[in-house]
Amino acid sequence: MTSTPFPFTAVVGQDDLRLALLLNAVSPAVGGVLVRGEKGTAKSTAVRALSALLPPVAVVPGCRFSCAPDAPDPGCPDGPHEPGNGTRRPARMVELPVGASEDRLVGALDIERALAEGVKAFEPGLLADAHRGILYVDEVNLLHDHLVDLLLDAAAMGASYVEREGVSVRHASKFLLVGTMNPEEGELRPQLLDRFGLTVEVAASREPDQRVEVVRRRLAHDDDPAGFAARWAGEEAEVRARIVAARELLPSVVLGDAALRQIAATCAAFEVDGMRADIVMARTATALAAWAGRTDVLAEDVRQAALLALPHRRRRNPFDAPGLDEDKLDETLDEFGDQGDDDPDPDPDPGPDGPGGGGGRPPEQGPEDGAGDAGPPPEAGTGDDPGPAPAGGGAGERSAVRPAEPFRTKVLSVPGLGEGTAGRRSRARTEHGRTTGDRRPRGALTKLHLAATVRAAAPHQRERGRAGRGLVVRRDDLRQATREGREANLVLFVVDASGSMAARQRMSAVKGAVLSLLLDAYQRRDKVGLVTFRGSAADVALPPTSSVDAAAARLESLPTGGRTPLAAGLLKAHEVLRVERLRDPARRALVVVVTDGRATGGVEPVALAGRAARLFAAEGTASVVVDCESGPIRLGLAGQLAGELGGTAVTLDELRADSIAGLVKDVRETGSRRAA
Repeated sequence: MTSTPFPFTAVVGQDDLRLALLLNAVSPAVGGVLVRGEKGTAKSTAVRALSALLPPVAVVPGCRFSCAPDAPDPGCPDGPHEPGNGTRRPARMVELPVGASEDRLVGALDIERALAEGVKAFEPGLLADAHRGILYVDEVNLLHDHLVDLLLDAAAMGASYVEREGVSVRHASKFLLVGTMNPEEGELRPQLLDRFGLTVEVAASREPDQRVEVVRRRLAHDDDPAGFAARWAGEEAEVRARIVAARELLPSVVLGDAALRQIAATCAAFEVDGMRADIVMARTATALAAWAGRTDVLAEDVRQAALLALPHRRRRNPFDAPGLDEDKLDETLDEFGDQGDDDPDPDPDPGPDGPGGGGGRPPEQGPEDGAGDAGPPPEAGTGDDPGPAPAGGGAGERSAVRPAEPFRTKVLSVPGLGEGTAGRRSRARTEHGRTTGDRRPRGALTKLHLAATVRAAAPHQRERGRAGRGLVVRRDDLRQATREGREANLVLFVVDASGSMAARQRMSAVKGAVLSLLLDAYQRRDKVGLVTFRGSAADVALPPTSSVDAAAARLESLPTGGRTPLAAGLLKAHEVLRVERLRDPARRALVVVVTDGRATGGVEPVALAGRAARLFAAEGTASVVVDCESGPIRLGLAGQLAGELGGTAVTLDELRADSIAGLVKDVRETGSRRAA
């Protein structure tokens, strides 16, 4: 990695991305940016380049928490500070790694010194470093839930709190939150999604000339980073000056009643939740006007603000594609577009962008700039090419049917106590949850068990020469609290797509059930995978991923027909689990087989399927068979398959939350019997 970042103004295309970042540089109150898009689209490059354009920050000399010299934080741990002259330093961009610990994010207290000496020895974390700057999270959708909770608290209160066994530290933490993500790897929690002021969809350009320019600039930068940056220094300085000018103009921008009516009507028309969308749109429209050098907000500013602030707020479930109906947006703006007394001068003074000064464009690029747009945003969940149809198609293949309406399902969980990634499905030992015991810390102490620590230190007070009221505590006395919470699992769906399942109404119900389970997996932060079988072979329709959107897309387009190679489907699923255990050994799996239990084709297909099923039972893999058999005559083959798997069987009707009170109990009891 080079020490000289890629210049912001040298990024080719990606107009919406650059504009959203610049609007936040003009008005940090807009609330940050979430950048969604496929890999290799300059998401991280543009974000990292933004920090070089931000104006310097005045800080109190020596303050680790970046207090402003004219208004220092009265509760600053390094304070109190007297108001006065400060020093200026460049604005920071702090990166939060996906795998960061809680202590790295919020800071750490020295518990041993706090107990023994009563001293608040505090080491600031990333939230302190990011105060009055940018906090950047790459792959923000993969961030652990407990870190998401801490981010939400800091973003809502503008401060970070560290509480450890009665010892507390508070410091200011106001930052511009910028996140990038690939939707194929999973979606964000709705609470965090709403905290981003703006969202942008990016995709690689399909224009050959623009792609050529991207490659040319990338190679030029890699060959001579300093020289490349010097060639763009003039454009960088112009944008930096324009940001400063827009910040100075921002307090003078007037947001009239007519523009406010358009904002309110637009948010109501798209049925967004709460009032945060209205506020973000108002701030964005005001920043657009300031960026254009105007003191009045035009209808085009409101329209651009809606396109940036509303797409991620109108999603009702993880399978809704982000975006806005622009025709509906234009109709709403036209209907409420009567400016009345607030109508600005029809021929306003030209701003930096020329007559009308529309704020909807980022700075012009240099003479090397390629032409064309960045291309349309990808449809949600279709980032990977689905590839050819599974083997075994042909004359017997039937077209895909749409899934039935999803419903709320009962909880399926893995028996026993795991130690996987924190989630919301199965019981596990986690860093967060209810305290169940204590142990000696392995590495850094993260959760102190106070009572156990006191019990360990108490017998040694006399020999340690204790004279005062304080407790003499040494490192060997410290005890780590053990906690029990919930973990996320790998839910692997093995779906029968053969001719025996091909009746349209029946397959629609089956797809609806799997879609319901996918929605449940999304809410519980699981990884999901999809194996289908029909004809003469099985196919991994979706390798294990955090993107339930991708799984839903594969499911909807799934054709049916042909024979029923049940054994092939089970063996393919077994191979997927074997590989996944090597990648993530702590994540336990739950196999959900959706079938009527029939097996046809080949020699002794039923016996072969039984042998394949017993592989799962031998390894203790938790499993559930969703019995799709219908009609007046039932063979009970799915129940037999469940027995071979060492799992339990449930019908489609019993899968509904209001129909099966004992399903989780059955799964656990089956697992207990198998373990015994």
